Amino acid sequence: MTHLVLQAPTLDNLRVEKIAALAQAASLKPINNTAVKLQDIDASARADIAAQCHDLGIDAAFLDTVRPLAECKILAMDMDSTLINIECIDEIADMVGRKAEVSAITEAAMRGEIKDFSESLRRRVALLEGVTVDALERVYSERLQLNAGAEKLIKTVQAAGLKTMLVSGGFTLFTERLKARLGLDEAHANTLEIVNGKLTGRVLGPIVDAQGKADYLTALAQRTGAASTQIIAMGDGANDLKMLSLAEYSVAYRAKPVVREQANFALSFCGLDAVLNWFCPAGAA
Repeated sequence: MTHLVLQAPTLDNLRVEKIAALAQAASLKPINNTAVKLQDIDASARADIAAQCHDLGIDAAFLDTVRPLAECKILAMDMDSTLINIECIDEIADMVGRKAEVSAITEAAMRGEIKDFSESLRRRVALLEGVTVDALERVYSERLQLNAGAEKLIKTVQAAGLKTMLVSGGFTLFTERLKARLGLDEAHANTLEIVNGKLTGRVLGPIVDAQGKADYLTALAQRTGAASTQIIAMGDGANDLKMLSLAEYSVAYRAKPVVREQANFALSFCGLDAVLNWFCPAGAA
């Protein structure tokens, strides 16, 4: 039996009924004001349903099994444009008038057009030479915001016993602060070299690229005994794909097309906490 969870910031009956008819749903169960579950749908129409949902501004999740959240063991998240609203490196570059140049490389890398993420990161960081630590502080305090639903998602999965990991191709200056702020179990990112209060334009140590992200998730899964069916992984760019491939609950959040095509789930309209509606409440069947 296949279930279909429909979600949108404003979910009206007319749109739900359109999808229910297309899906030939046996029944409909409200979850909350922004989500419903269609039960026993016609899974053969999945492609048409997904396309119609996207056209109607609805996030659709096809689920063969609706499990308790506590059966999962890990929530792994990308940082830039997933957990938070910005690409930190682009905002750092803006401090020295180089945002357009750096953003162009970032966008190409996230779309998967630049295959060597490490090289693209080195190119971008080189353009940051001379940026002061004070400028980095301003990016964190003035521009960085959590994306909608982030705190609710993290608090809820922590209460259910999941380990939480932030793994980023960005920088430790930001990941370590978010780790402390949100009480995350782990955070991994790249370290910018700073000399005399300014960036040198270099990265210290191995770069956390697509394989690095996957390796950190694999290591945490081994330590916790988590199978792929017990992992939620969220990202938006091509360098998240290897990490996402390790999780049954692979989530493309406001993602590039290449990521939406390969992830099992996509959130294009709702906040991060929409993930929670794919699981049955504690104590429910």
